[in-house]
Amino acid sequence: MNSAVIVDAVRTPFGKRDGSFRDTHPQNLAAEPLEALRERNGFEPETIEDVVYGCVTPVDEQGLNIGRLAPMVAGWGDVVPGVQLNRMCGSGQQAVNFAAANIMAGQHDVLVAGGVEHMTRVPIGSDDGGLTDTYFEHFDERTHQGEGAERIAEEYGFTRRELDELAVDSQRRWKEAWDEGRYDDQVVPVETELEGEESESQSDSDSRTGSETTRETVVVERDEHPRPDTDLETLSELPLSFREEGEGFHHPGNSSGIVDGASALLVTSEEAAAEHGWEPMARIVQTEVVGVDPLTMLTGPIPATEGVLEKADMSVGDIDLFEVNEAFASVVAAWLEETGASWEDVNVNGGAIAHGHPLGATGATLLTKLAHELERTGQDTALSAMCIGFGQGIATIIERV
Repeated sequence: MNSAVIVDAVRTPFGKRDGSFRDTHPQNLAAEPLEALRERNGFEPETIEDVVYGCVTPVDEQGLNIGRLAPMVAGWGDVVPGVQLNRMCGSGQQAVNFAAANIMAGQHDVLVAGGVEHMTRVPIGSDDGGLTDTYFEHFDERTHQGEGAERIAEEYGFTRRELDELAVDSQRRWKEAWDEGRYDDQVVPVETELEGEESESQSDSDSRTGSETTRETVVVERDEHPRPDTDLETLSELPLSFREEGEGFHHPGNSSGIVDGASALLVTSEEAAAEHGWEPMARIVQTEVVGVDPLTMLTGPIPATEGVLEKADMSVGDIDLFEVNEAFASVVAAWLEETGASWEDVNVNGGAIAHGHPLGATGATLLTKLAHELERTGQDTALSAMCIGFGQGIATIIERV
């Protein structure tokens, strides 16, 4: 079996909702990491055999197979195929796992995998067409992810303060990492335009007064969602998002942020990397995906972690670094309790509570963070795990080459 390696991994900054990417088309945002990978690694477009892109809401501006359109918008011509996939919040990580599987099987040698989500222009849930009556013959109710997070907090007996402490730590870690330049090699600046207010203008061809939209060019270099000054007192004053006061645990401060962003990894066989003169960052060791209770919904990272470790004949103690997506604080807290992993080794540069969760891009982003952090620290192994809507979990183990 061939080995699949990560040659390079990048992402855009994450723009807050209605922030600097509000006037950026999702196709353009999706193209940014592709352009960066080509510039950084010097390949010709025809070298890329396929682009696999996650996108959780593939409708409207994110429709028409954004995985195919992104390389075209990036200027790669018409020779590079592309596919869009939707495993909900695990889509970006699934894109990388599928790419790795194809390379391990000998079907491909050079792929790009990642994802995009523009949550400002294509809001979460835009593709929700409802459930058939037959679904309810098998499951008593339909819950949303926020309610799933609340049920996890109840089941494990977490307090709101405990979850807020995790959230404050995520913000602190992000700031420390950003200030120390740990994100410099993985976050690529994006130049885009912001539309301003309409201004009155006089047509040269006639005397009619019309209006025109002003445009301002900006370069987005920094994540816009983090609130590094967050403290426990501030979070204690926030209203709950999913339940009545006194009955719940989660609010905007201890839940993942709604943001716009894209991420992509250059994934190849070891032989192809050597042929092109690329020095791999990490090897993809093993992957896993599981199904769990669709009502509590968000416990999937626990059995996914157990399963991927078993496949790799490893234990939690063999892993140096973890990324567990901070969809909600209770998801990470439950994972910590069940696995016995140390919080000091998890989300060391901050997580989605701080930098946000652009649904289709997050999984690729977590693997991007891990590959760069292994390289920075010289540590050996890392594991990424994510919860997924309707009760799934996904996990990936990588090791530094």
